[in-house]
Amino acid sequence: MERADVVIIGGGAIGAAVAFHLVRLGVTDVVLLERETLASGSTSRSAGGVRLQFADELNIRMMERSMPDFEGWDALIGEHVDYVPPIGFHQHGYLFLLDRESDVAVFREAVDLQRRLGVDTRWLTPDEALALVPQLDLDGVLAATWNPREGYCSPEAVVQGLAAAAAAHGVRVVQGRGATGIRTEGGRITGVETAEGVIATDTVVCAAGAWSKEVGAMAGVEIPVEGIPHWMWFSPESGGLPETTPLTIDFTSGFYFHREGQGFVFGGRQTTIEDVAEHALRRLPVVGEVPIASEWWGYYDDSPDHNAIVDDIDAPGRLLIATGFSGHGFQQAPAIGEHVAERIVGRTPTIDLSAFALDRFARGATRTEHFVV
Repeated sequence: MERADVVIIGGGAIGAAVAFHLVRLGVTDVVLLERETLASGSTSRSAGGVRLQFADELNIRMMERSMPDFEGWDALIGEHVDYVPPIGFHQHGYLFLLDRESDVAVFREAVDLQRRLGVDTRWLTPDEALALVPQLDLDGVLAATWNPREGYCSPEAVVQGLAAAAAAHGVRVVQGRGATGIRTEGGRITGVETAEGVIATDTVVCAAGAWSKEVGAMAGVEIPVEGIPHWMWFSPESGGLPETTPLTIDFTSGFYFHREGQGFVFGGRQTTIEDVAEHALRRLPVVGEVPIASEWWGYYDDSPDHNAIVDDIDAPGRLLIATGFSGHGFQQAPAIGEHVAERIVGRTPTIDLSAFALDRFARGATRTEHFVV
């Protein structure tokens, strides 16, 4: 029978980051199990945003931990492999546009918290926001926030780099092989079932994103995660948007966009181009003047309070859960990967994420993240 100290279910950003950080802590007898190909799920369909602007202190702290990995990517992965996949981290900032007094009040409180934690988020007037993106129509906008350290990069390249670095130290990256069950005996996990046989293990990490509910059910654990589809569209023309255009978000409607190669991408909370266009044309009229070459969609692994579910389950032990990121999993992967790996080896976690435990919903201890696009 095939064996491993740890089996990670899910080959996206979270799963690859857990494998990478296990290697850094000396655990190499690991199987990273992906039923399709690496990053083929929600990770590859994300906007690739990396930001520090959150309302929940734990999310800010996770991003303070994650940001240096994106900024120092070449050195981080270059310690382990000869070829480092370039992630194209464009640090042009995140620009939030606010047109409701109630949102300005929420953001004011959040920005004060960010600054207390050392995050250099800045308030901008509408004119200052227009200087960053001259194509905007800022009718009704009251204020904006911007952080120059934020930006966007290639999610697929991040996963490939993390997985390659882990594999260089013996992690078995298995693609095209999904988990079909989790075996337990006497309240303990004994293996992961696949179509090609059982992998004997006593430690399983659920990093399956929107499919985590199904993985949890294999072990008799209810994980309240729902896959919410989000759509994106790509134009091969820039519409005159500067190369330094920030990832810009109209907070009320959820419409967002950023440059992508010679063109730009955009999306929102709506699922059709007709519905998104209503908000896109109001804030960025140039959308109506450029061709749309392609579209795609992916899931947010949404939790009831839009915050992560990170836990080490006792029954059955040992099942570790890292899911429910509600659209923020890719950017938080470095911190989460480190946290889960630390819990596996028994080290005190760098960041205390006990508030994100699974049982918080039953205890009535939810904590809502307000900055969800």
